[in-house]
Amino acid sequence: MSHKIEKTDAEWKELLREKGAEPGAFEITRHEGTERAFTGKYADNKDAGTYACVCCGKPLFDSDTKYDSGSGWPSYYQPLSADTVETKTDGKLFMKRTEVHCADCGAHLGHVFDDGPAPTGLRYCMNSASLDFKPR
Repeated sequence: MSHKIEKTDAEWKELLREKGAEPGAFEITRHEGTERAFTGKYADNKDAGTYACVCCGKPLFDSDTKYDSGSGWPSYYQPLSADTVETKTDGKLFMKRTEVHCADCGAHLGHVFDDGPAPTGLRYCMNSASLDFKPR
């Protein structure tokens, strides 16, 4: 998959280091890792603002769509717009899930499930380490 923003692993590592990203951010965003439930800094964040991609800064989710799913990860019922994220099927762990990636740089953000609240019925379950919060 090609994206608007392409960098080498070394360039992504350096960029994330310069931004002061969480230690697991590179593994999560560039190698489809996952942080442990209830450990991410944004899981319980209730402040108003926008959640952006930690790698490229693309705005992804608004706090108005964030809700407590009980999963231990920040969860949203919809992205800012249809072209904000892209998805692909993940067949790891002997089950099919739908991965969510930043549409601009391809950073792995988390997964989307069809057990969310109205109005979409979706649960975008994201890794805190893949996000950067911008308060209003």
